[in-house]
Amino acid sequence: MLDLDKLGTNGTALEISTTESERAALARRFGFLGLPDFSARVTVDRRPGGQVVVEGRLKGRIVQACILSLDPVTQELDDPFRLVFAEDVTEERDPESGDALLNAQGDAPEPLVGNMLDVGEIVAEQLSLTADPYPRRPGIKLEDVMPKPKGGARRAAPEQRRHPFAGLAALKDKPRRGR
Repeated sequence: MLDLDKLGTNGTALEISTTESERAALARRFGFLGLPDFSARVTVDRRPGGQVVVEGRLKGRIVQACILSLDPVTQELDDPFRLVFAEDVTEERDPESGDALLNAQGDAPEPLVGNMLDVGEIVAEQLSLTADPYPRRPGIKLEDVMPKPKGGARRAAPEQRRHPFAGLAALKDKPRRGR
């Protein structure tokens, strides 16, 4: 946690290194198979107008399950990030769903509430955003994990698909009665 009231005019630089138990907790939180290495360098600067800029670089290694084979896949991390926080930023939420942001913009500042900034949580969120959402073991294809058709190597003939309006087409060609 960083107290923004105590932030100097030149900002501050933080070196974040994680313990084995912290990495295990992050791996569980984000559904990784493992997080053998993870660190971050972060700078926090206060800018005119009440903005706080958080910039940093994540480094480490994530182990995830391949989406096709469930085999472990390792992703090396070396990714920069930048977030801007500002006071008096309001988030308008859809009154019906309560979830959807009505004024969501990609470059809009994040709301800054209070004088404390949880830099550890910011780094954890950036880790989750940096992780490959669909990790795939190199060289594996969908055909490699799909069940093979029964009957050996011979492929079954494609099934004829009945068109949903086929019955109407047959009626169109019938002569009308009674009018």
